[in-house]
Amino acid sequence: MEKPIVNGSHCHNQLWFIIRASFVFCLVLLCLDYSVLSGVKNGVFPLVSQSFSGSQKTHNATQLAAIDEISVPNPISNDAHRDFPFRENNYNITLANVTDPCSGKYIYVHRLPTRFNKGVLRDCRNLIKWFNMCPSLMNSGFGPKVVKPQGVLSRKNWFETNQFMLELIFHQRIKQYKCLTNDSSMASAVYVPFYAGLDVGRYLWGYNTSVRDSAAYGVADWLRKQHEWNRMFGQDHFFVAGRIAWDFRRQTNNESEWGSKLMNLPEFMNITMLSIESSSWSNEFAIPYPTYFHPLRNINVVHWQKRTRTRKRRYLFCFAGAPRPTMKGSIRGEIINQCLSAPNRTCKFLDCKAEGNKCDTPVEVIKVFRDCNFCLQPPGDSYTRRSTFDSIISGCIPVFFHPYSAYAQYIWYFPKNYTKYSVYIPQNDIKNGNVSINRVLSRFSEHRISEMRKEVVKLIPKVIYANPKSRFEDAIDIALKKVTERVNKVGEVMKEGKDPSVDFAAGNQWKLKLAGIVGDQALETLF
Repeated sequence: MEKPIVNGSHCHNQLWFIIRASFVFCLVLLCLDYSVLSGVKNGVFPLVSQSFSGSQKTHNATQLAAIDEISVPNPISNDAHRDFPFRENNYNITLANVTDPCSGKYIYVHRLPTRFNKGVLRDCRNLIKWFNMCPSLMNSGFGPKVVKPQGVLSRKNWFETNQFMLELIFHQRIKQYKCLTNDSSMASAVYVPFYAGLDVGRYLWGYNTSVRDSAAYGVADWLRKQHEWNRMFGQDHFFVAGRIAWDFRRQTNNESEWGSKLMNLPEFMNITMLSIESSSWSNEFAIPYPTYFHPLRNINVVHWQKRTRTRKRRYLFCFAGAPRPTMKGSIRGEIINQCLSAPNRTCKFLDCKAEGNKCDTPVEVIKVFRDCNFCLQPPGDSYTRRSTFDSIISGCIPVFFHPYSAYAQYIWYFPKNYTKYSVYIPQNDIKNGNVSINRVLSRFSEHRISEMRKEVVKLIPKVIYANPKSRFEDAIDIALKKVTERVNKVGEVMKEGKDPSVDFAAGNQWKLKLAGIVGDQALETLF
């Protein structure tokens, strides 16, 4: 009897069925894998976004209500560390194997009593003696929107920002930081949301030292009682000050001496301060003054950069400011004289002392700076100026007259080779009448100016404070990165059994700060 003939096509169909079934099974496994991981992005649960109000409300109560307390979910909950085993290609896949992008970057925010931050803002009419600061609280501290850009500014993202609002801007912006945690034991750094500058600004004129120091002592006492303090005795803590460091460095209790003694308290000697201008102490770091430009998207920055880079400029140099006739050693009077006596269309002067002062109006300031190749930045009441950053966002090359005006200050933000983006003219040469600013700047070729402007324009995203809902790196992101790096280094020193307090808060560090950014060889040329 003959054997039956096996149908080849039938075997072929069975084989395809097995292949298809295997493919479907693998696809199901992949879907299961994704369904678990999608809710925990790289092992971190997403934070709740805070809203950014663009409305221009003027009622003080409404403004203050928008300044809410920080409340974020714990970015790494207990569930995030549970293993979810799956079998795929004989490998166990677990969430514990997923790299944590926030490792070494977590920040814990202290929940200070509101009298040290939000409560200060309730006195907004008296934050500065001569101004009503209430409108400046609008839009997360950016102030009122610029309604009429007049073709000078881009149509959106510009605000009438007060230079002293950095504390509120930083506090609101840190809510969006991707590595916040409610578990302080996981944090590399601890942020203290103390509005030190806004607080002391109310009492700098006409108040005794007890009033000026009251909040400083109060915060120090509160911090000492928190269990987070005991871990590193404050050396993992930091805060932001919207005034210059000199305002917090009073040495004695003499009533005539300026400022508070905040940074001379033992507790704050162990804390890192970020301020618009640092002093020579090693636990102080300068971060940019707030400017008027607060973009939402990176494309807004790119468009503005292109606009400033390609603009044709009518003047060689300009100066926006006022003389300081009562300040010994001030070179502002000489600078103004040189500007006014320069040949036609060489220098533009924006007088900040004239009646109808336009120097606090974004459109007027940027209108001047956008038409100049170089912007003069002499010291004023202190070494630094907000104008430096207004010139940078305008694509105007800054000209400095003292190394402490920028090079020893913004070491986290400016390039090491300062000649690539700025010009330095020693102030003594101006005092002694040895230098013509016009002659010095006229020596720069068009090509060199163009190359320097490119470097200045590159700095724009680094020195601005973006809309709180933005997703590109700005000045605050850079500051938080550097702070956590600093704290992590202190932690490494402690692990080695060494004393972390050595050089943590050392004075007279100007030259060391300078050497860190310009290099030892260039250091001598600055003095």
